[in-house]
Parts: sequence; C-alpha cells; structure tokens
Amino acid sequence: MEKNSKKELLPKSWNSKEMESKWYAFWESNGYFTPDLHSSKPPFCIVIPPPNVTGSLHIGHALNNTLQDILSRYKRMAGFNVLWLPGTDHAGIATQNVVERILTEEGLDRLKIGRDRFIERVWKWKEESGGNIIYQLRRLGASCDWTRERFTLDEGLSKAVRVAFVTLYNKGLIYRGNYIINWCPRCGTALSDLEVEQEEITGKLYYILYPLKEPKSDIKYIIVATTRPETMFGDTAVAVHPEDDKYADAIGASLLLPLTDREIPVIGDDRVEREFGTGAVKITPGHDFADFETANRHNLPFVKAIDEHGRMTEHAYIYKGLDRFEARTKVAKDLENASLLQKIEDYKMVLGHCYRCKTVVEPMLSVQWFVRAEPLSQEAIRAVESGRIKLIPEMWNTSYFSWMRNIRDWCISRQIWWGHRIPAWYCGDCGEIAVSIEDQNVCVKCGSKNIEQDKDVLDTWFSSALWPFSTLGWPDRTRDLSIFYPTSVLVTSFDILFFWVARMIMMGLFLMKDVPFMEVYLHALVRDSKGQKMSKSKGNVIDPLVMMDKYGVDAFRFALAALTAQGREIKLSEDRIEGYRHFTNKLWNASKFILMNTGDIQNNQYLGIIPESILGRWIYTLYQDTIKSVRDAIDVYNFDSAARILYNFIWHELCDWYLEAVKSRLSATGEPEHKKLLLYILDGILKMLHPFMPMITEEIWQRLPGSSGSIMISKFPEVSSGKYPDERNKFEYVKGVITRIRNIRSAHLIPHTERFSVHARTQDSQLAALLQEFSATIVFLARLDNFTVGAAGRAFKSPLIVKHDNTEMYLDLVNLVDYKKEAARIEREIEKMRNELERVSGMLNDRNFKSNAPAEIVDKKKAEFETLKMKLRNLEETKEMIKTSQENV
Repeated sequence: MEKNSKKELLPKSWNSKEMESKWYAFWESNGYFTPDLHSSKPPFCIVIPPPNVTGSLHIGHALNNTLQDILSRYKRMAGFNVLWLPGTDHAGIATQNVVERILTEEGLDRLKIGRDRFIERVWKWKEESGGNIIYQLRRLGASCDWTRERFTLDEGLSKAVRVAFVTLYNKGLIYRGNYIINWCPRCGTALSDLEVEQEEITGKLYYILYPLKEPKSDIKYIIVATTRPETMFGDTAVAVHPEDDKYADAIGASLLLPLTDREIPVIGDDRVEREFGTGAVKITPGHDFADFETANRHNLPFVKAIDEHGRMTEHAYIYKGLDRFEARTKVAKDLENASLLQKIEDYKMVLGHCYRCKTVVEPMLSVQWFVRAEPLSQEAIRAVESGRIKLIPEMWNTSYFSWMRNIRDWCISRQIWWGHRIPAWYCGDCGEIAVSIEDQNVCVKCGSKNIEQDKDVLDTWFSSALWPFSTLGWPDRTRDLSIFYPTSVLVTSFDILFFWVARMIMMGLFLMKDVPFMEVYLHALVRDSKGQKMSKSKGNVIDPLVMMDKYGVDAFRFALAALTAQGREIKLSEDRIEGYRHFTNKLWNASKFILMNTGDIQNNQYLGIIPESILGRWIYTLYQDTIKSVRDAIDVYNFDSAARILYNFIWHELCDWYLEAVKSRLSATGEPEHKKLLLYILDGILKMLHPFMPMITEEIWQRLPGSSGSIMISKFPEVSSGKYPDERNKFEYVKGVITRIRNIRSAHLIPHTERFSVHARTQDSQLAALLQEFSATIVFLARLDNFTVGAAGRAFKSPLIVKHDNTEMYLDLVNLVDYKKEAARIEREIEKMRNELERVSGMLNDRNFKSNAPAEIVDKKKAEFETLKMKLRNLEETKEMIKTSQENV
C-alpha cells in the first residue's frame, strides 16, 4: 500500500498521550540519542545541569531541559555529532534531610544506626525513588544519551573528585584552617556564601553602653550599636577610628564588658566608619566575618559565644544553654535593668538563611577545609574577558566580573554523612595529616595504624564543579573526553551563575587547562502571568506534569520556548499553554488537509519543486525567508523569536492564506505545482518545528510520501538560492486588497454570509492584470458575489469607495448598510474610543501610577493605549469613507 493512501492518512485528531510514549520509545530503541564516536561530523556537546536526585520535575527543570533539547535536536539535524550528557546530583544536604525524615517516621535517627547503615539507607532510597526525575525528563521528550547517564557519587566521578582534591591540595589551593564560616544550626553543617539566601528585614538596633574601667574626664563609656546583643559575650574589643577626636583618649583603655566580669580593650582601626552609627563597633571575631578580619589584624583572641546548635556557650555566663534568640530578649531586658541600654530602634537589615531549610545562619568560627578561590578566579576572569567563554546575554558579564573580583575562599567541608568523604587521614599518634587519592591504612610518617579518615564530606558543588569533564571520563583520557571537551554550550538559569558556572570555569581551566564550555546561555526564571514567583502558598504553581497530561508535551514545550526572551523574566500561565494546544490542532488539521489532497504525489518527488505561478512563488519565498530567520534565531539562542516566526508562518501565511487560496486548485485535475509545493513546505515546517514539538512532528512526518527513518535524524531545512521578491510583492498586493475588503465588512458588522460586489479601478495596467488574474481568489477569500476590474468606476448606487495603493475599490453595500445609521454608530464609537484614550492617557501621565504600579501593569496600559489609537484611526477613516458614499460615481 502506498505511503500516502487513505489507510495511512492522519486520524481525526492528535492523541498526544498515545503517541508521545510510542515515539520516544522508537527514538531510544533505534539509538538516535547516542553519538557516533567514529563520525567525521563536528561535535556538539551539552552536559545537563544535574537535577537533585531528590527532585521532581518543576517548571524550572522543564524550561531548562526544553531549551537544551531544542538545541540538541536542531544540531543533530544540522549535521553535528551530538552528545547531550545526562545525570543527577547526589544533593548532600537535601538527600540526607529526606532520609532523616523517613528514619524519624520509623522512630530512628542517623546517630542511632551509625554512619555505615545510614549510608546504606540513603543508597536504597536513591535506587527506589531517586530516579523519578529521570523518568519525568523522558516524559518531556529529552533526547539525552541515557547510555552515558552519570551520578555525582558514581564510581568514576568519585575517582575524579579525589584526584581533583589531591591535585588542588598539592598545589596549595586547598587548605584546612580555623576560619569564620556560615553555619546552619538546623542542618548541622557549614555553608558556603552562595548557600546563604539573603533577605532584607526590619530588625532592631540596640545601643549598649560599655563603661570604661577607668573613666576619662569626658568619657565614661562608649556606646555601641548592634543588631545582636546576645553576641556581646564573644566580644574581644571595641574599635574606633584612630583619627576620631571623640574617642582619641580612649584608645588603649579597657572597657568592662556588660553583664560579665571580663575586660576588653579599645582599639584604633582605620576601617571603622566614623560617620556610621556611634562611630564605635564591637569586635566579635567568632561570630562576624568583618570582625574576624579585624581580629586577625590586631591579634585579638576568639571567643565562641554560640554553639553549633544555636545555643549559648559557657562564655555567656548565666545565659548558657539558652537558644540564641531567647538569649537576645533576656540580655536586652537585663541591660535595660542595669541602665546599660540607651535605646532600641527599628533597623533595616539583611539576614542570611540556609538555602535548604531557611534557618537563620550563624557566622561561626570553625575548623574547615577551603579552596583558595582568588588564584583560580584570575584565569576565569580572563577567559570571559577574552571571549573564550561567552555569557549570553552579555548583561551578566558585569555581575560575573564583580563577584569574581571580590571572591572569598570557598568553604568545601560539610558536617553531614551523605557525599564525597574528604580524602584526608589523621594519625592519632603523631598528628600527621595525609591527603591521598587512595585509602590510607597506616600513617605515612610514623607507620602507626591508629589513623582515621576525616568525618566530613565535600560540598555538593565541589563534585558538580567537575561535571563537564568528570562525566566524560576524566581523569582518564577517554575518547569521549578527546571528542567532546570543551563542551559547546551550557544552558542554565542565571541564579546558579556563581554556585556552579563560575566554579566549573575555575576548575576546568585549572585541571583541564581549557575552558569547560564555549558559551553559557543564562535564561531567566519562570514566573506566573503577573510576574510573581511561583509558590505553593500563593497557589500559583504550574506543575509541568499536569500541563503535559492536560495539553500535551508539544504544546507545553512550545509555550516555554515562545515565552523565553533573553534577559527577561518568563511569565507563564495555563492560558498560554492552552493557546499553543490550539496551535498543535491547527498544525494537525492543516497536515491532514494537505495529505488528503496530495494522494497522487508519490515518493519524495516534491522535494525538488520549482514554482512557476505567482502564488507558488509568493509562498515559496516566504518559506525560504522563514528558514533563514529560524536558523538565525536558534543559532543565537533567540528561542522566542524562532517560535514566533514559525507560528506566524504556519498559522497566518500557510493556513490562513495559501491553503485557502489553493483549495479550488487541488482537485484530481488541478495544478500539480501546488500539491508538490504543499508537501515540500509541510516537510520543511515539520523539520523546523521538530526541535520544539518533537512528538507531533514525527507522527505527521512519517505519513509523508517517501519519508523513512526518523524526522529527528533528517536534514534541517537550508535556504534555497531561488527567491522571487517580485512575485512575493505581487501577491502581498492582492492580500492587501482582500484585507481591505475584509476590514470594511468587519467595520460595518456585515455577516460573512452576506455577499456583495466590488469593482476595482486602477490606471496601472499591470495591477489591473494582476487583479483580473486573482479575481476568483479575491471573490473566494473576501466572500463576494463578484469582483470586476476596469478603468471606469462601476455604476453602483451609493458605493463605498476604498483606496488601496494605486487602486480604488467600489463596494456595493447599498442593501447591506444604512449609511445614516452607520454614520451615527461610528460617531458613537469614535466618542467612546476618545474617552477611553483620555482615561488611559491620564493614567500613563500620572506620576503616582508610573512610580507605584508594577512594571507589567504599566506596560499593559501602554499597549492598550497604542491599540486604542489604532482603533480610533480606523474608525475615523471609516467615517470619512461613509461621507463619500452618498454620491454616485
């Protein structure tokens, strides 16, 4: 049976649920996702930002992976040897928290069962539940090479982590030291700066009196303002500016630390801001980053006033054991009772929270492992400055350079059990520390067997920083590594530019001596239709799994791509997704119509079509322009432009105009040019749409005569050298005539069922011939009784005269329009439109509205203003036409 016979025609409607799983299984079973290591094609590689093994597909994952899949499918079709390498992240803190909650439900905790049994439980949970997100990525249509799937704790990556750690350590770029770090009392671990979420709040500022032990004539005490009075038990000095006359005599004096029996010195430090607050600051080096630096400059002692559980230590005297916030309230009250609290004020401040559990972090002095970031950052800065790595959009360069030039050492040790254990061993006899790739059983210095591995694990982001090359087999020199490193592009959201992207750049340049990727496309975050962050509490979360079930994968993916404009937040609503479901239906129905009317075209004889007619050359030229525009847009990551161009061409030019114009020419004895051209264009638009809408395009493409294999390994359309701008302009002129007539019908509320006659008059003989040639098309598309062309005006009674370029059209509306009533109606509409314009203009000129209204509301009002102006112009033009319609021509 022929490929294009009735039996092979498309079903009545697109069944997304049935077809999606069928085609995904087809692609995977045929190995289409796996690159050929012996191919001569240029390589193209993307490594997936590994989702947490704890995760479920959320809207951010859906966007990020849709964009990666668009690029991967496009590049395969464009002739590249593509590797999209997938995997998941062990997500240390998050995963440990999940399993600890499970243990709690069983009446257990990790300390009771011990480290080894706890790790076994985590692995068991990972095997049973940790692969959910991989299934969900497949559901999205992700064309990853699943034969190369990696996990940040698998054997190969574990080896890479140890080699990287030891290499950095041996070069002096990893060290262990007593340092101020961010500590989460809830998770019980250190956090890097990037794992702390900053929130601006209104707190309290406490003005505390620190009495001088030996009062001066004009100074009896120094007043210090602080937001955290409970930390005063960790104070080891009060600092003033050495050139501040107000405190000059006090420098070197001793202060009595309030509520204690301790004394602390007054020191001079030129980094104190004399104009800020009282001009004096308390130095608490164990609980403040800036104070830690000050203490090192002045050789001050360190006192730990708050412990790892957020409770006061023995250094807090009678407050020992109190929760830090409980202690704050009690300390403030006791200071007030002792007349040592001058006042309390409201104060705008920034408070840090743990990114995972939202607990307020505690700056704390602790022995941790660190990466010296500054030496690594210099080459990473030069890589972006020189263009070896390109950040897209470029606006992120400024943020990148600012952060990298002010980078602090990276705390990489975490006090949890799930993760890469730090490869360091301590000798209990001689104190030697051995850092090694291989496990150690005896001390390398004294030979003792009394050694123990460090209990801490590495920050999850340490292993993730190696992802672009560890996943390709490093530290071994694999064929994957030689072909696909550096990778081509990284697609990720801007919020992990420093968490992950910058660290990959630093590690890639140091360990591989080359950049990890050549381009980084940073997309915005997905918001709701009002631009608000999605959250369960607001009830505005869009679940991608629900959307795919409801509207189909293709519509969901296309909606995400169509809304992804560079550098702008992505405002998504279910209505937008539903709208693109209508687009999939439009594509399906148009394809079904084409296949039904081209059954006599066999094999792929349509691929070499050269159109001869004006109509054929018009659509052919538009199609060629579409190919170029789509390719250009995807090449520079303008996904929204590519989607919009395809949508407009398919819906408006192909379906609304060309299909309608050729309907009468597709009979058995009709013009074969248009049948071939329809198949040629359908083949091309399916291929261009495939990266965005893979499922439906495969289903339709398989029904095309001569198709074989899969659309995903077919050739992406290339621009033909043949274009016909003159013919394009000719039919655009005909379109203008039809549109003008349609607009008059709409303006006068004439139903589509009512027919009328039109006579066109032009002095241009070429235009007259063109209109004559397309008169039947104009009658059909404008729903007319007839359309005539001549040098003289048609003797209609009171015709409506409409101009289009060099042509006058006389519309016989005498039995359809009461001009007197119509003029009154139009006048009322004009008055109404002017009032609306005045109202919207008033809002836009109101300073309060522009300053206080959300940006999206202001933009919406601006767009409304422009629409109203256009409608008013059209109404006034119609009013003028009615005036001339009272005379015979």
